[in-house]
Amino acid sequence: MQDFHQFTWDDALQQDCQTLVRLALAEDLNGQQDWTTVSLVPADRKGRADIVARESGIAAGMSAMEIVLAEAQADLVVTTFVDDGQSFAAKTKLATLSGSVRDLLTVERTLLNLLGRLMGIATLTGQYAREVAGTNARVYDTRKTTPGWRRLEKYAVHCGGGRNHRSGLFDAVLIKDNHLAQRAGSTIGSPADAAAAVVEARQFLQSQKLAMPIEVEVDALEQLAAVLPLKPEIVLLDNMPSTALREAVAMRDTIAPQVELEASGGVRLDTIREIASTGVERISVGALTHSARVLDIGLDWQA
Repeated sequence: MQDFHQFTWDDALQQDCQTLVRLALAEDLNGQQDWTTVSLVPADRKGRADIVARESGIAAGMSAMEIVLAEAQADLVVTTFVDDGQSFAAKTKLATLSGSVRDLLTVERTLLNLLGRLMGIATLTGQYAREVAGTNARVYDTRKTTPGWRRLEKYAVHCGGGRNHRSGLFDAVLIKDNHLAQRAGSTIGSPADAAAAVVEARQFLQSQKLAMPIEVEVDALEQLAAVLPLKPEIVLLDNMPSTALREAVAMRDTIAPQVELEASGGVRLDTIREIASTGVERISVGALTHSARVLDIGLDWQA
């Protein structure tokens, strides 16, 4: 099946980055100046400093550096030494900034915050992706993203070797138990209700001439058996143990082999390999974005 949109560094993502950088600079400067730097550093002082990784990781958001400099109107030149998606070791020099020392000190924290967040997500995603290597499973993100950061965070997932799930509520139909509960006359957990919802969604999309995948969430094998004959593009298997996931895969292979199965719910680094071994094609992991640790990146002045 055709997958969801996969994020690259395009115009829309660049615009989001510009918006976030403007907000970050406003937080730091409030329309004023870096008074500490202005009071102590001569206006004509020039210098060079390196952006250095304090730990190993995966690069993401290197293009954001130019955006920070442009939005801050900083008299600085950046030279980068790694590309997005590239792994690096601790102590690796990621980039060098040269020019106005005042400007460099002013943008330092915004640069490091942005890069640390994105590289933290990419690095964590890479750890999950390595755990499923050699299986049929792919690691997907979710909509559990920082408000305003979704495109950037999903891009970082892509840099780390993960796959992007739906961008938002606008580019796929994902029928979950809350949707089923609000349908007229529905009973939560009813196999018939889940199947009926797939039919209704498909009819609606056809009536509106909308082309997008339909995914339906089930938490029991009885529901899966009811929806598979309708061939939704994806069935989400919610919080099922590995034994049930294996049964689900066998059932899918018999009834509708073209349907992809997605395991979701409480996926951790120490459990994802076992989940992947059941034969599911997709594993969605909210932790990629909502629990990623900021990667430790620092600025070292050159002598």
